[in-house]
This record gives sequence, structure tokens and C-alpha cells, in this order.
Amino acid sequence: MVGEYHQYIREIKEYAKNEKIPIMQEEGIDFLTTFIIKHQIRNILEIGTAIGYSAIMMALCHPTIKVTSIERDEARYLEALKNIKKFHLEDRITLIFKDALDVKLDGEFDLIFIDAAKAQDIKFFQLFTRNLTPNGYVITDNMYFHGLVEKNEKEIKSHNLRGLVKKIKEYITFLNTNTEYNTTIYRIGDGIAVSEKKQ
Repeated sequence: MVGEYHQYIREIKEYAKNEKIPIMQEEGIDFLTTFIIKHQIRNILEIGTAIGYSAIMMALCHPTIKVTSIERDEARYLEALKNIKKFHLEDRITLIFKDALDVKLDGEFDLIFIDAAKAQDIKFFQLFTRNLTPNGYVITDNMYFHGLVEKNEKEIKSHNLRGLVKKIKEYITFLNTNTEYNTTIYRIGDGIAVSEKKQ
């Protein structure tokens, strides 16, 4: 199914590169889509749509997959809407234009994919895991943040970047000490954390 849309996928990647919009690295998206197929994921919540690339790639994994994706940036949200239409996925990808911290959802999801403002990862996790099915997973991207997470914070010149790295480290500690979930962080793409609900 991805084959017929190859040209559109290439265009999205080009657009992201030209506009400096962060989308998942090739290795990361391969890991994510393989995970979805292997675990027969059917209902996905994504925090951070950007221009719709990962939502589209996830939806293309299986014709019955439904994705709900939240984006607070209007320009990116509108671009994502356009991209989703190109793939004829409007009936399977629902976009919510809002700050994720202001969103309350009723449904249940097999997978929650967090790829938004790094400083809010703990809040996103706490807020949305109440919508996770008993056998559900949480996947978080950018755990190494371009290699900066493993650097000494004093080496990072930018005050803002230092703050972000500190927040990611706090999130890693939060995941590793969370008694309700088992978390593995993979050295794939920019670092991917998979948190599985303990039975």
C-alpha cells in the first residue's frame, strides 16, 4: 500500500527538510511501523502531528488502523490536513487542533505515540495513559535528542537546550522508576522508548 504513495511520502520528507520541520528519522519510522504490525495495533493516539508524516505512515500499516493526532501549531496542522487528504486517509486519521495538555479524550488506545514538546513528556504520559488499553504501549521519540542527552550538560552552550536536555533526563528517570510500566530505550533513530504496561 505504501508503494502507490511513494511520491507523496517523498514530497512530505522534502517539505519537512526545506521548512526545517522535525519528522521521524528513517530508522525510527521503520521501527515504529514494524512494531505496529508485529503487535497488531489498531487504535493509536499521537501527541504531536507536525505535518502528518508519522500519522500517515502508521495508518498505512493496516487498512483498519485509526489514528487520533493532536497538534497545537496551526500552520503544521493545516499542512497535515492537506497531506492526509492526498493519501485519502481522512476517515482513519482524526486531527485535533489544540494544545495536548488541554485535550480530554474518552476512547481507548492500543498505542500512545509521544513526539511533541519534550519539556512536557511526563505530563503527556500521565495525562493520556488513562486512555491506554490494559495491554497497551507508550512509545516516545527523541530520547537522545541529537546526542545531547548523553553529553555533560555544562558542555551545552544554549540555556534553552540545556533546559530541554534536563527535562528529557527527568523523563527517562520517570520512565525507569515507574512501577506500572516496563520501559526499554532503543538506540534507534534519535532514541526510542517503549513502555509496556505491567500485567
